[in-house]
Amino acid sequence: MIITYNWLKEFVDCDLSPKDLSDLLTLLGLEVEAMRHVGGDLDEVVVALVEAKEKHPNADKLSLCKVNNGTGILDVVCGAQNFKAGDKVALAQVGALLPGEFKIKRSKIRGEESCGMLCSEKELGLSSESSGIMILPEDLPLGVPLFEALGLKDTIFEIGLTPNRADCLSVAGIAREIAAKLGRKFNLPEIKVRESGKEVHEYATVAVEAPDLCPRYTARYISGCTVAPSPAWLVRRLEAVGMRSINNVVDVTNYVLMEYGHPLHAFDADCLEGGKIIVRRAADGEQFTTLDGQERVLNDSDLTIRDLRRGVALAGIMGGENSEIQQSTANILLESAYFNPSAIRKTSKRLGIHSESSHRFERGADINILPRALDRAASLIAELAGGSIAQGMIDEYPTSIAPRAIDFRVERCNGLLGIILSAETIRDILERLGFTVDEVCAGQFKVTVPTSRVDLEREIDLVEEVARMNGYEKIPVTMPKARVFSDRPTRHQRFERRLRSLMVGNGFTEIITFSFMAPAVLDKLLLDASDIRRNVVRLRNPLVDEQSVMRTTLLPGMLEAAAANINHRSLDLRMFELRRIYQPVAGQELPHEPLYLAGLITGLRIPESWNEAKNSTDFYDAKGAVEIVLDAFGVSAATFSATAVDPFYHPGKSCIVSSAGEALGTLGEIHPDVQDNFGINQKVYYFELNFEKLLARVSEKVTVRAPSRFPDTFRDIAMLVPDEIPAARVVDTIAGLKIREIESSSIFDLYKGASIPSGLKSLAVRVRYRSSEKTLTDDEVGVLHNRVIGCLVEKLGVTVR
Repeated sequence: MIITYNWLKEFVDCDLSPKDLSDLLTLLGLEVEAMRHVGGDLDEVVVALVEAKEKHPNADKLSLCKVNNGTGILDVVCGAQNFKAGDKVALAQVGALLPGEFKIKRSKIRGEESCGMLCSEKELGLSSESSGIMILPEDLPLGVPLFEALGLKDTIFEIGLTPNRADCLSVAGIAREIAAKLGRKFNLPEIKVRESGKEVHEYATVAVEAPDLCPRYTARYISGCTVAPSPAWLVRRLEAVGMRSINNVVDVTNYVLMEYGHPLHAFDADCLEGGKIIVRRAADGEQFTTLDGQERVLNDSDLTIRDLRRGVALAGIMGGENSEIQQSTANILLESAYFNPSAIRKTSKRLGIHSESSHRFERGADINILPRALDRAASLIAELAGGSIAQGMIDEYPTSIAPRAIDFRVERCNGLLGIILSAETIRDILERLGFTVDEVCAGQFKVTVPTSRVDLEREIDLVEEVARMNGYEKIPVTMPKARVFSDRPTRHQRFERRLRSLMVGNGFTEIITFSFMAPAVLDKLLLDASDIRRNVVRLRNPLVDEQSVMRTTLLPGMLEAAAANINHRSLDLRMFELRRIYQPVAGQELPHEPLYLAGLITGLRIPESWNEAKNSTDFYDAKGAVEIVLDAFGVSAATFSATAVDPFYHPGKSCIVSSAGEALGTLGEIHPDVQDNFGINQKVYYFELNFEKLLARVSEKVTVRAPSRFPDTFRDIAMLVPDEIPAARVVDTIAGLKIREIESSSIFDLYKGASIPSGLKSLAVRVRYRSSEKTLTDDEVGVLHNRVIGCLVEKLGVTVR
């Protein structure tokens, strides 16, 4: 929001300097983001009198002038032709610094000395274009700085408003805040509407067919206008706040927009078919050309202003090309209406149109200021463009909206602010803001809030207003007085933290991805139509389609994060995420939200080095990471069964992780097609564990066994095993013997080749033996080892080599 210091002073008697006013506004919550002085650096541009004007002896298009600056006569060479001797002009003296860092110097122009420059409005930054030098009123005193003589010295404030403060999107709104803070009178300009001629209803009628989107529509009819350029004061004021001058009629609507914060629109009344205004929803697919020349395709959620035959404006956003004010316009229908903020926001966003009008309507305008804003604009148009204002005003307002009344307790206010303010002080603050305050009983008010304050709905909002106006700086700084409790973390929290530390300690980096995803991402995972993960929780009002449902698996977020890193040449990744997924539950409003651990590994096992060959990660890196987690949590007898699992895994390179017959999760290599779907061109390994199930298998009791002080020994078994028997089953079979002296067993060799019969594979297992009571003899180890071999032959049908 851009406003000027001088404009504010027309509404409130303010003797603060621009700097002090800037500080005051910021303390009120209206942050001044920038402050710019106009004319303050142009003191060397003064009012001067052209004493004589002669033709330049050496140039046909230049004039040699004698100019009186109040202290002497100066020679000035000028190229403009729109002035004569006796005119008062703007003289930039030697040393003046004009906008654009243009410094005036004494110089010779075609052999004649020039001691200054006669300036145009454009050169002084007063307008965007000009046809000659600036001719000043005859009564201005000589030698006085131009901006001081014309009253143009000003300060421009750029204020950053939060979206809830729609009431401050105007000069009047901000001036009201200043007046309330300083305890000064708030002055609105006097409006005199001189009506004449016929009744307005003889010229135009209005029908509102969508009262839910347009609760109120007012209009006036002005006939016999002359559209022309605006006077200089109006042009300068609009340009000071960043608006371009168009013509006197349109400029008045923009002026009142900035003054009162309420958008208006002027129609060329002769372009309205039948003198009829109809406010209704657009038809689906309807085409409409706005003032910017763009053809828009509308739908039935868009509100339009129409005549009997066609649309003439996109309500609250932009007028139509077919009814705009032109040079030939003589009769005007002036609109002042209120439109539903949600509808304006929706249309503005969908069509990509952001205007000063939509900016205000979508934040919430004041429905009860419509007549005043309309009368102000009508009176200014009649003053600047001539014409007659028809008798009366059209006001379609079927259901009056009353100001909101809020109960307010003085004791509650003081308790929240931590200070003691009297009921009289609080009442004075609220009344200065324009609120009506009625005392219900001692210490309790009924506060009626004007409709301009759409942000005030509850008692706490009024407490904030009291704090703002009394001054946040007056609230003393105190240390909080509260008992501090340090609750012991729950079991769930302890194991979450432990798991995170474990993953980080093993070289993984924790990531956090969105809890939302796009429905289409499940297609990238190759999930079947009947897959339970396609049953999702949908958001009612998603910001974008890419985040329209809650995730049912952590994998999409992990793959998207991996793809982003790989695209930025970070190829070696070990990432994990410990987050919730969301599974709808039939008959329940809230979904089930289990916690899952997901891990992803890709790239090289260790960074490339001169003394290490490239060694890429594989399935067993992911399996090892899972085993570390299971071991750390004391999950015993875990199995990795290579049964058919999820379609996003590579066939034959994945498994289900189980313990005691319960599936805890899955791991495997991501399917090449899934990698392609996510734009990844290197192998990716992934695992996912259900944290809740993992935690359920953790025992709070830890069994500790002292290491044996006796030496170990080992025996190897080389055997032929049927292909369909996984190596893990061999190890599990040995563990199933529950021989106390067997410390461990592991696969250390796997071979398939021409020397191995078809359908078989060669496995080598190392079994390590140790007793906690004595040193085992070879004979004792031999007996135990034969039991192991016999069990493998009997249960698995292996052939010992």
